[in-house]
Amino acid sequence: MSPTPHPTSRTRRAGRLARRVAVPLAGVVLTLALPRAALADPGEMTYLAANSLPVVIANLRAWIMGILAAIASLFLVLAGVYWATAGGDPSQVEKAKLALRNALVGYGLAVLAPVLLQVVQGIVGG
Repeated sequence: MSPTPHPTSRTRRAGRLARRVAVPLAGVVLTLALPRAALADPGEMTYLAANSLPVVIANLRAWIMGILAAIASLFLVLAGVYWATAGGDPSQVEKAKLALRNALVGYGLAVLAPVLLQVVQGIVGG
């Protein structure tokens, strides 16, 4: 005859399981049920966007230029390392030239980023 668990241990396990489910569920329900929009003052204008289009494009321009300049600098460093460690190997020198060309293209794109974003701003109508 196998021993059967005591009924109170089953009840305790069921209670723990219910708490494990109920507490997070209650948190989700309370979070979704709070009427945040109803608490807003209806007399004031509510803006959905934090910045205007020119500000967004200026921020985007700064980010794009920074990222492109960083990547171009990485390729420039790689080109220098490849060239310094080439030791006369023509394939390694070609690899260095390719990395240098990629760095120059990256710097060129970083310089042209403001112009390209100005064109986008003109198309969008900002």
